[in-house]
Amino acid sequence: MSRVVTTYHQRVAQEKRALIVTAATALFLELGYDRTSLARIAERSGVSRATLFKQFPSKAALFDAIVTESWSTADEEDPPPAGNVVDGLSIIGRRYAELLGRAQMTDLFRIVIAELPRFPELAHAQFSHGKMPYFESVRSYLLAENEAGTVRVEDVDLAATQFLGMISNYVFWPTLLVPGWEVSAERVAQVVDEAVRTIAARYATTGPGASTND
Repeated sequence: MSRVVTTYHQRVAQEKRALIVTAATALFLELGYDRTSLARIAERSGVSRATLFKQFPSKAALFDAIVTESWSTADEEDPPPAGNVVDGLSIIGRRYAELLGRAQMTDLFRIVIAELPRFPELAHAQFSHGKMPYFESVRSYLLAENEAGTVRVEDVDLAATQFLGMISNYVFWPTLLVPGWEVSAERVAQVVDEAVRTIAARYATTGPGASTND
């Protein structure tokens, strides 16, 4: 019985946490980070102030949670195993495109850009808690492929940046900057496939499109 009760309380806490994060994101967009108080967030989310402060003792902690959840992949998938760079990058590319296509990712960047002059720490949190951990996971995958001999990459940081940039420059940045910009699922798939082929042509040592460069 105690396990059932514990599971119930955990589920309720997770649901309230999601309500708080959603309400905070909306208020940061509407009012700005500075003008949004934790009390107002509690009111918008429908939870008590005590509940909110128990989960998030400060506004900075709440923003960190928004960053972490925005950058988290569905089900927290493990990186693909090394051995086939085309298959592995295809998996990573699809995950990245799905991540960038979420409304909360666009909201996060808009908050950071709007508040950057007054609150540069938000940009730091976005970079250190969101973008860099994700980048590091892609970098680690390419290192594993390099060690497996399926690719020859001298500058792994550059290769990871090239791959992610080819996807984000088409499926994300126009959405952030151009009202009404939409990219179809078919086009997203094509963008990912082309990015994979480009990286394979440049760095792969085996398989289709393998580089012949020494």
